[in-house]
Amino acid sequence: MTGIIESARVLLPVAFTLLAPLFIWLNRGNQNRREAMSFIAGALTFASVLSLAPQVLAGNIWKYTLFEIMPGITVTFMADGLSLIFGLVASFLWMLATSYNIGYMRSLDEHAQTRYYVCFAVAIFGAEGVALSANVFTLYLFYEVITVFTYPLVAHHQDDEGFGGARKYIVYLMGTSKLFLLPAMVMTYVLLGHLDFALGDVVTGMFPPDVVAKHPLAVTVTYVLYIAGIGKAALMPFHNWLPSAMVAPTPVSALLHAVAVVKAGVFCVCRIILSGFGVTVMDQLGLGIPTACVAAFTLTAASFIALTKDDLKARLAYSTVAQLSYVVCGVALLTPLAVQGGMAHIAHHAFSKITLFFAAGAIYVATHLKKISLMDGLGRKMPWTFGAFAIASLSMIGMPPVCGFVSKWYIVNGALQAGQIIIFLAFMLSTALNAGYFVPVIYRAFFREPRPEDDHFHHYKEAPLSMVIPLCATGAISVLLGLYPALFMDFVRVFGKF
Repeated sequence: MTGIIESARVLLPVAFTLLAPLFIWLNRGNQNRREAMSFIAGALTFASVLSLAPQVLAGNIWKYTLFEIMPGITVTFMADGLSLIFGLVASFLWMLATSYNIGYMRSLDEHAQTRYYVCFAVAIFGAEGVALSANVFTLYLFYEVITVFTYPLVAHHQDDEGFGGARKYIVYLMGTSKLFLLPAMVMTYVLLGHLDFALGDVVTGMFPPDVVAKHPLAVTVTYVLYIAGIGKAALMPFHNWLPSAMVAPTPVSALLHAVAVVKAGVFCVCRIILSGFGVTVMDQLGLGIPTACVAAFTLTAASFIALTKDDLKARLAYSTVAQLSYVVCGVALLTPLAVQGGMAHIAHHAFSKITLFFAAGAIYVATHLKKISLMDGLGRKMPWTFGAFAIASLSMIGMPPVCGFVSKWYIVNGALQAGQIIIFLAFMLSTALNAGYFVPVIYRAFFREPRPEDDHFHHYKEAPLSMVIPLCATGAISVLLGLYPALFMDFVRVFGKF
């Protein structure tokens, strides 16, 4: 039996991330103190989320209502197993990203650094709010906070390319949320009279059987609007904002693709499917397999597109589109193994993908190279960077002992458990394509001779330690999570009562 712990303690992660931008701005005159504020806020946020873990692992759920807007619509926070997966990942990676930001922003002498750090902190505030949302209204508020405050990060360079990418970013994400997500929330309120998720119950969800029996079409339309409205999950055809956002500085790309934005997207999909509609309603209305098929198409198509990209960040962007669909597909299959794998992939992909983007940024800072075709022999000059890149690539491919293997193993077996052979084959094809676009990067770096026309090759060296240490740390953690998957799988199991 799930116990509900009514306590304001669940507000602490949100409070720390809310105060962080203020203290960063107040210390704008001293860059050391300004950046220290990000470290301190990250550490306090991580510690506060971690402090919720013992009770959650014991089967309890933290909950606190901040205030009521109107009957059935409140700003309420809660922490369960799924919340802690996202909350812990976002806060922990914020600390490492801050170190990386220092090396990147100072090495390139970037402008508007205070604005950058403030918006970065607010994006994490939004991520923690999404993670701890107890109802659709609260989730929607923080979902939009992430969108608004990552726009200046995407447009950071303030040139035509930056504004163009940021414009597409905001149109896609705001457009889908206003056209689809907001109406879905309204329809939910009309059908139920409230917007509260079913806490501790992934079977029945928030839609009672009598409502589903009386309004099956309305419930189905509501579900479709939710999935279409969560543009941050990057399901095709609402994916193009993600590669367009690559005009941002590389640490922002890491934030978008590994920590706050896309993880908020797939987290919301997981929350809507499992805590919103529940396995019973999804099965009854036949909603799971069509969703899984859309995700399977997305992961296959995005993998093919990634093969064609010579720009390293562009290749990583389409890899992210594909990898996010593993999460959606796993949860939508609704089998115990697939759901566990999908939720675990939220964390596993985060550590591996941020390693890849950290590596891409380190390469650019050290060499100013972006094209994969120009990186011949570079692994000999930057062995730590490319070594971490190789480890994270193995995770994306799904090779043991890196963590991507664990979550993909669960998802693939879940597809077989569901009898979905076509989706299983899509997974296998995507895995082969993953190898096809990651292995050549590693091969070029370590086994190709340097290009004779590259006069600067002998002057290349590793990026600053403040960048190399975080990317090596996240690469090492990717291996650690592969060897000890229980670190996140325990939260998965307690959430779904597996």
